[in-house]
Amino acid sequence: MKIATSGGTGRVLARASLALVAGLAVATCPAVASPAPADPVPVAPPLPFPVPPAPPFLDPGFYNPDPARVAAAAPGEILSARQVNLANFWLIPLDVRAWQLSYRSTNTRGEAIPAVATVIVPHRPAPAGERSLVSFQFAEDSLSQNCAPSYALQMGSLPNPLNSVIGLEFIEVQSMLQLGHAVVVPDHQGPDAAYAVGPLGGRITLDGIRAAQNFDQAGLSGAATRTAMWGYSGGAIPTAHAAELQPEYAPELNLVGSATGGLLADIRAAVDYNNATSTFGGAVLGGLFGVAREYPEVDRFIERHMNPLGKGLRLVHEEQCVAVQFAAFPFVNIKGLFDYPGDPMRAPEMQAVLDELTLGNRGTPTAPLYIYQAPLDEAMPINAVNKLYDTYCQDPAATVSYTRDLFSEHGIAAVSGAGSVALWLNDRLNGVPAPAGCHNRDVYSQILDPGAFDAFVGALGHTLASALGMPV
Repeated sequence: MKIATSGGTGRVLARASLALVAGLAVATCPAVASPAPADPVPVAPPLPFPVPPAPPFLDPGFYNPDPARVAAAAPGEILSARQVNLANFWLIPLDVRAWQLSYRSTNTRGEAIPAVATVIVPHRPAPAGERSLVSFQFAEDSLSQNCAPSYALQMGSLPNPLNSVIGLEFIEVQSMLQLGHAVVVPDHQGPDAAYAVGPLGGRITLDGIRAAQNFDQAGLSGAATRTAMWGYSGGAIPTAHAAELQPEYAPELNLVGSATGGLLADIRAAVDYNNATSTFGGAVLGGLFGVAREYPEVDRFIERHMNPLGKGLRLVHEEQCVAVQFAAFPFVNIKGLFDYPGDPMRAPEMQAVLDELTLGNRGTPTAPLYIYQAPLDEAMPINAVNKLYDTYCQDPAATVSYTRDLFSEHGIAAVSGAGSVALWLNDRLNGVPAPAGCHNRDVYSQILDPGAFDAFVGALGHTLASALGMPV
């Protein structure tokens, strides 16, 4: 859909002279064509400074538009648009051009749903004169729509230390902006904050790419735009599923690469790995509750077989952001919260959903892949990722680069791998083909890769400079 502008540029009016202290942390559907051009949708101007944005639950007109209007739209079709001001950690303005798009996507039952994405375009010129696009999926890992990146990234949003991962990962987004690429950030958990539901997040991600590519102000080349995806941990879930879904769900996209790390490849293996043994047990339990929001059969199973303690923990997890999901109930005995006679993750009524959530069951993505994982990852079992690599590489057409970061764990690998990922994605977005075939390697730390440390330090330095008012 082509969009007409109404309103001015809406540059951020305040500049904070603060230094930013930040680091990096941590089903298929029938193919559908790109949305056809329709009547222009006006772009609302940004809120005047210092009016704060409304959280999603107080903004239903944008986040949950008329269902009939959503159903009448094509996947990826823009329903409304508005310009927004972005900031690092709610306060420090970022001088970029940014908009929010409300668009139509599809859930795992093939039903039309609304979705929201943030489109960010740097002021600096595009490499080689043609702007490429990165779809960045944050590790939202939350059970509240108010924890979504579209809200958390806005200047003046309510400070929420329980949602700190988005602020930290925003540095990676800015590293791609500094290289001249546009970025689209989908609220990939959807209107019900369905945490850890990869097939849903994958569709929302692909439709967010469609929406961004057809948004005039982004200055992109439609479906011909060279596009890549990046996500770590909770952001890797929708990213990896989107790569598998893309050949059938969105075949018109020019997807040139997809990078994932800290990857949940097999939800059964993750529950087994974290059950009563891991500090990340609460996060995995929260993911199970997120799956129940999208799959009624899982919700019925939980209601029928979860014991009172488990149901109490569910109440604590509900509507909480990432910090509570991770910090609450480490070493929780997930399977012990069920009265099911046997392993609840092997219950017959659960298997169809768990199969749908497991990567590798849809075949090998056609886009080149970069996978990075720590063997010491305390959340995501390395054996499941090794198995996924072997599964993909049975296809002679597969293009997969797989790095095991030996001296890292889940959080450290997010930092040590960021520079190498940014360089790999930048090559793909600038038209450099990925090495053909499958390649795997073991390294002490990816930050020792040629150019990776400089890329990492450069991302931090540019973020500090932007905090002092330098345009991106």
